[in-house]
Amino acid sequence: MIEQLVLYLQYPFVRYALIVGVLIALCSSLLGVTLVLRRFSFIGDGLSHVAFGAMAIATVLQLTNEMLFVLPVTVISAILLLRTGQNTKIKGDAAVAMISVASLAFGYLIMNLFPTSTNLSGDVCRTLFGSTSILTLSGRTVVLCTVLSVAVILLFLFFYNKIFAVTFDEDFVTATGTRAGYYNLLIAIVIAVIIVLAMNLVGSLLISALVIFPALSGMRLFHSFKSVTVFSALVSVLCALVGILLSILAGTPVGSTIVAVNALAFLLCWAAGKIVGRARA
Repeated sequence: MIEQLVLYLQYPFVRYALIVGVLIALCSSLLGVTLVLRRFSFIGDGLSHVAFGAMAIATVLQLTNEMLFVLPVTVISAILLLRTGQNTKIKGDAAVAMISVASLAFGYLIMNLFPTSTNLSGDVCRTLFGSTSILTLSGRTVVLCTVLSVAVILLFLFFYNKIFAVTFDEDFVTATGTRAGYYNLLIAIVIAVIIVLAMNLVGSLLISALVIFPALSGMRLFHSFKSVTVFSALVSVLCALVGILLSILAGTPVGSTIVAVNALAFLLCWAAGKIVGRARA
């Protein structure tokens, strides 16, 4: 097995997949704790469906770099979703569900009306579940993913204190004179960037797993925001590495394998948390 891994690592597409996988997993886990604590986990799923619809349009238009179209559309949708969710007539969860279902339906409809290949079901499956897209990355895409991932990490580190404050007590932050809405907007934009990046890794239907599972795993063992965030980042990166390598060796879908490894890691952390809790009692 080790010899096989060494052999596969000689191919550029494998190295590209590992680099992008680690960066996306790290970015997803950083804001995952904030989304879970604020009960915004579903927003990732909604934006992923928006990205799917934008991807369908980009495919029909035969754009050479789909991300340059999908990214702005998803960011704009995140901003609109935030504004709509603040409307008293349309609650946040209803806004997410409305945009999510509509985008998914229009995306699939467009792909059926204007097919770009004879294997429509394969194209849809690849976009939804990320079956092979992570293994067909170009050097330009890797560079773009790297730049965006580094930007997300730097933004999180620079605004860590503000994100922490908004996560736990938005009303208090507003009372102190800080414009909490700006930081909510920043979080929404960063989430949109992460969603677009993660589509190449796990597909649009499985993106929420990268956000939710590492955060929940950390919460089973730790109680402070910083400890949970650091642990979830480590777990997310490890699961991404193991998932990509297992998918290459076993020939399984990349996205599904990574999510399965994350789910297994959560079960292990949950069991460890139970054991530690009983030992302290």
